Amino acid sequence: MFEVNIAILLIVCLIALVAIGVHIAVALGMTSALGIFLVTGADIYAFETVRRMLAATAYEAIRDYVFAVIPLFLLMGEFISKSGTVTDVYRGLNRLLRKIPGRLAIATVLGNALFSFVTGVSIASAATFSRIAYPEMRRFGYHPGFALGSVAGSSCLGMLIPPSVLMIVWGILTEQSIGQLFAAGVLPGLMLTVMFISYVLAVAIISPATVGGGVAKVQEIERAQQDEDEVSTTQFFISLAGIVAVVVAVLGGIWFGLFSPTEGAGAGAFIGLVLALIKGMKFRDFVDAILSVGRTSAPILLLLVAASLYSRTLAMTGMANAIEGLFIGSGMEPWMIIAVMVLIWFALGMIIDSISIMLLTAAIFSPIAVKLGFDPIAFAIIAIIAIEAGLLTPPFGLLVYTVKSAITDIEPDMNVMTIFKSSTPYWVVMLIAMVLIVMYPGIASYLPNVLFPS
Repeated sequence: MFEVNIAILLIVCLIALVAIGVHIAVALGMTSALGIFLVTGADIYAFETVRRMLAATAYEAIRDYVFAVIPLFLLMGEFISKSGTVTDVYRGLNRLLRKIPGRLAIATVLGNALFSFVTGVSIASAATFSRIAYPEMRRFGYHPGFALGSVAGSSCLGMLIPPSVLMIVWGILTEQSIGQLFAAGVLPGLMLTVMFISYVLAVAIISPATVGGGVAKVQEIERAQQDEDEVSTTQFFISLAGIVAVVVAVLGGIWFGLFSPTEGAGAGAFIGLVLALIKGMKFRDFVDAILSVGRTSAPILLLLVAASLYSRTLAMTGMANAIEGLFIGSGMEPWMIIAVMVLIWFALGMIIDSISIMLLTAAIFSPIAVKLGFDPIAFAIIAIIAIEAGLLTPPFGLLVYTVKSAITDIEPDMNVMTIFKSSTPYWVVMLIAMVLIVMYPGIASYLPNVLFPS
């Protein structure tokens, strides 16, 4: 009973700290230290126990070879982003899809899907395509809300299509194969891409004015087409070939056992550097890419240390077992328990970022799902989609605010609720995708079973 009371106290303290704005890593560390202090006797020797556990956890968490995969994949994405490849491919897709209604929004979805293969960070996708795609769509008379909704919604593909930072973190936290998780994200990612495109086509057919039909002036169309033609066919195919080379080399090498995920990330970073140099990346851009990766990966690694300490504290207090017993002993059907988890992910997505959500819940929810009979790989994909959908959920969906921040100088009067409203259909599509994977887990588990037979 004492451990249960401590567990409840820790949950309340953690929620309170996050609610008042304490950084999630600091909140996790403070809560963990309090739990260890109380469990070990709350005396003078407890401080020494806290110190030793923190030191041991930090050393064991960061020294692991697999942790290098995070900064290396981020570096790969930065090099490719700095090369201008994304802009070339996006404009090339625009030209190829010229006769299709809503082609700019479709090109945005496809561009986000391709960009996801080389960055794995949805926030980066949202910021990048807000600057690239939105001005193009506005030039053709697209409704501003629909244009920004397509950017925010399709940027969620960044965390589902491999290589994904969320997949890496989930694999580390749950001790699952990162290669299997990468394979599991391919079919759901393609399915979600097709569903997004289907929605855009439906809007374009039902309401042509939303996608600029009959609105854009002839001069604006001609000017936009001239801008598109600035990207030559050669540039487009060089950029597209570069992205394909990265995907084939990295993911193919991991899936077919040529190298580990960490080695694959290193190979991807090298290919990304070569591509950036071919495209004319300057030394200053190279330095900016290195510094950007440092600014992004350092907080993630700090979070992982805090999460490891938090997981140990959960084990000491018995909180994880208590929550597991609560869910399994509730009498609810397995799908109802999964629905409750999804609602929790949605709620957390309103206030904190996706990696923090995963750090708080993965170690607790994953074992419960396995005991309920769910495939652990399929459940991981459900979790990633749910967590990303949470980032579109008002009032604090981080993806929406990223888009709003990126277009402040272009559209300073844009209301953030307009973007939330326009991204809601993509949120609904993601919910449908989750239901489909719950009903048919083979959507996620088929490729891992084929590529990694037990």
